[in-house]
Amino acid sequence: MMGLILGLMLFSVLHLIPFFAPNIRAATIEKFGPNPYKGLFALATIGSFYLLVMGWQAAELIEVYAPPAWARHATPLFALVGIILFIASNAPTNIRRTLRHPQLVGVSIWAIGHLLSNGESRSLVLFGGMFAYCMVAIWGSNKRDGNWVKPAIVPRSRDIITLVIGVAATAAAFYFHESFTGMPVMP
Repeated sequence: MMGLILGLMLFSVLHLIPFFAPNIRAATIEKFGPNPYKGLFALATIGSFYLLVMGWQAAELIEVYAPPAWARHATPLFALVGIILFIASNAPTNIRRTLRHPQLVGVSIWAIGHLLSNGESRSLVLFGGMFAYCMVAIWGSNKRDGNWVKPAIVPRSRDIITLVIGVAATAAAFYFHESFTGMPVMP
């Protein structure tokens, strides 16, 4: 469980620095340059994912609560919406006119879906931790950036393309889910 917790903490700290300690980010960029900073950030993020995966696999399964039976069927819908919002955050879509932080909201929805259908301790740590990270990141981003200026309206075709990519990415995630998590999407 310790690897899972360390991975989650490393990921969270790395990604919260721009909101709560921008001087650390600026000093690192000044010292090493923007591209080496991006490389270090990417390596540290990959390291956090490595710790998350190894910690997940090594964690003892301790049942904390029994999920409701319907949750297993609802979680794929939560994941679909979460993945679509995650993709929409990196594309010019009208979704970005509706939600200020579609990526963080998407990860939050994904995490909630997984908390609904997984009642063991490692799921509480991972998905509860990711949900908490998203809430803190949204708050920190809003505090740092001030009032939201909505992006310009884009053609609906961009939204449709994003939805198609989101559905395809979700299908791929469902197909490979068991191979990279050790758990089937549906039992």
